[in-house]
Amino acid sequence: MLSQFRPAVVLLLALTLVTGIAYPLLVTGISQVLFKSEANGSLIMQGDKAVGSKLIGQPFADPKHFWSRASATSPNPYNAASSSGSNQGPTNPALTDAVAARIKALKDADPANTLAIPVDLVTASASGLDPHISPAAAEYQAARVAAARKIPVEKVRSLIAQHTEGRQFGFLGEPRVNVLELNLALDEAR
Repeated sequence: MLSQFRPAVVLLLALTLVTGIAYPLLVTGISQVLFKSEANGSLIMQGDKAVGSKLIGQPFADPKHFWSRASATSPNPYNAASSSGSNQGPTNPALTDAVAARIKALKDADPANTLAIPVDLVTASASGLDPHISPAAAEYQAARVAAARKIPVEKVRSLIAQHTEGRQFGFLGEPRVNVLELNLALDEAR
């Protein structure tokens, strides 16, 4: 029996060293060299302080800022440890109520706005953490943000254009605007 036990222990130790130590260190080292920002969370820094991530949405409620897409994470919105959609179907009254409440909040914040409300401003993404909104959602909010900041709406639209990312690789996905980056640019522009 000892003759079978020793090879099993040696194999366990060898595989533990290779798959539990050597491989993770190799992958971590390669990612730190080739993809340093992504490997460290795609953090957005102001000075030496992290203010957020390019990959995780954040809540904004101030009329001077662009508002993010709704979050469906629980128990708190924009909880990166609890990424998930709401799993509410179109006939679910809770979804209907949530969308109606979001529409009301948008209309209350900018009663003069007659544009159609883009769907991404009233529904959550599949992860509940989407950091982007559509250019249409940014345009919908431009007049409110400009009025709250007392700056020309053309300046706000210019910042939206500067922060609009195209389709990935030219054909994947849709154009999008990172809300945190746009709000930080607005705060710097003053």
